[in-house]
Amino acid sequence: MTTAYKLYGWAGSGSFAVQVALEEIGVPYERIWVAREPAALAQFRQLNPTGRSPALGLPDGTVIFESAAILIHLAGAHPDAHLAPAQGTSAHARFLQWMVYLSANAYEAVLRIYYSERFSTRGAADAEAIRDQGTADYLASLSLIEASLAPYVLGTDYSIADAYLYMLASWHPGDKAQLNARLPKLEALCARIATRPAILKVEADHAS
Repeated sequence: MTTAYKLYGWAGSGSFAVQVALEEIGVPYERIWVAREPAALAQFRQLNPTGRSPALGLPDGTVIFESAAILIHLAGAHPDAHLAPAQGTSAHARFLQWMVYLSANAYEAVLRIYYSERFSTRGAADAEAIRDQGTADYLASLSLIEASLAPYVLGTDYSIADAYLYMLASWHPGDKAQLNARLPKLEALCARIATRPAILKVEADHAS
């Protein structure tokens, strides 16, 4: 079977939701773990100048990055997979809203939590304050979208936005029980989609 896509990333990163999308679509793809050695990362930067996971090689050889953009593209390129509402509809507008919101807010806050020293010229001297603010912003972002869950991000229908939110919720830096107690609708969403075959397969792949 011919490989249609090449997914570059590493375990536990933003490549998780993209891999879920590829599994949901059922299209052939090659999953390529990028080594963390300087030479391998330098080679990866030739494909993705940000050096961040993920990057996706498209069937025509084009390589794109930014997980939210990749997910939006895949949903539009494979409408029969029903990963997003039809383009041009108000439901699709809401899908775009939440994908951009999660990327610009929750995902950005996660970077400040786990890579705090990068966000100040003073490095470790400011890391704790940056991490604390990142955690507060992360929880605020999840709280805002949690209020609209009914039971999925877009109401009664599953979309790839739910897998994206599932991934972001899994990156909670503290006790997951505390997050679940604070955001019970988010906990219910994660429990609901955790049993999807695509999620189960990708979870196993990232754990191995």
